[in-house]
Amino acid sequence: MATPAHVAIIMDGNGRWAKARGLPRLAGHRAGVEALRNAVRAAPELGISYLTVYAFSSENWSRPKSEVSDLMGLLKIFIRRDLADLHRSGVRVRIIGDREGLEPDIRALLEEAETLTVANRALTLVIAFNYGGRDEIARAARRLAMAVQRGELDAEAITSDRFAAALDTAGIPDPELVIRTSGELRLSNFLLWQAAYSELVFLPCFWPDFSREHFVEALRVFAGRERRFGGIEPQEAVS
Repeated sequence: MATPAHVAIIMDGNGRWAKARGLPRLAGHRAGVEALRNAVRAAPELGISYLTVYAFSSENWSRPKSEVSDLMGLLKIFIRRDLADLHRSGVRVRIIGDREGLEPDIRALLEEAETLTVANRALTLVIAFNYGGRDEIARAARRLAMAVQRGELDAEAITSDRFAAALDTAGIPDPELVIRTSGELRLSNFLLWQAAYSELVFLPCFWPDFSREHFVEALRVFAGRERRFGGIEPQEAVS
């Protein structure tokens, strides 16, 4: 079975999972963290080298302040409790998203996670935090425009490869597979540039219920897809 080197996941449905059980939304987010732990453990066993997860979007700040506070608390707990285990397991942590305006303690934790694990190679875990695809593209465009303004770059030299190198994901291959849980059928501003040719698999389960079996099923669906990248399917020889 063909296995993608890079899988990205939109971890959706924590709140609805909790509501269906008569629980507060925080309980759903806590269960979602456990599902994330399981996915990180499963990824290298399934032959995946890069796993990107949509942890907190730039639009999530519009949620109630109490929920945002709970999510920030869970992020701190995840990094503080899990970082040592991730490091021992050979997981490299990369953070993508806009860090400007984040609280100093959050920024310090993100930097600590990246610095500690920078040499690890068993799996690269990319955490999209305070991330939005349009914002990422706009920030990359500003970087290149400023380089042109300073005379460091010729505008004619801006190719798609040069633009990709200005994105948060520079050095990370594009995801071959994007998985979204909860039954929603959209990307929600996630990896808009990088997912141009990704295979998309939408699962009906809420994220806290995502299991190794769901992961394997998504990989099985991927393996059955024919990826043509804008070309045509191979033609049989005509005798």
